[in-house]
Amino acid sequence: MVSDQSPVNVVAGVLWRAGRLLVTRRADDDPLGPVWEFPGGKVEPGETPARALARELREELGVDVEVGEELERIRHDYDHVSITLIVLRCPRFAGEPEGREGQALAWLRPDELADYRFPAADAQLLARLPALAVRWAAEGGV
Repeated sequence: MVSDQSPVNVVAGVLWRAGRLLVTRRADDDPLGPVWEFPGGKVEPGETPARALARELREELGVDVEVGEELERIRHDYDHVSITLIVLRCPRFAGEPEGREGQALAWLRPDELADYRFPAADAQLLARLPALAVRWAAEGGV
């Protein structure tokens, strides 16, 4: 484990449309393997998590997002890196998401998430999403 190093700050966005959540697939040769995850990326020096997420989603998916509340802040140690995963709700977005870096995209119902492999750091969020999805559906959005 690399717990003696400062964790890398990573952001992920939860985008919701018509009862489904957007996930992206990592490449087969990625250190985490071919797993699905919520879109996002690393926070650059001097960036806030919200700015980092907006930048990453514009670069990777071609969408402009409104960044909302923080849903989770998770510290996780992988064998090769320690991260702090900051998960942010994106209540609105403009544009149609597309995998600009060759990544596959999928819109999944909350009950389908268990059928997909996610990084270990996402476990806490995945456990909360069904309840959050019920709340968002009642509110009429994400």
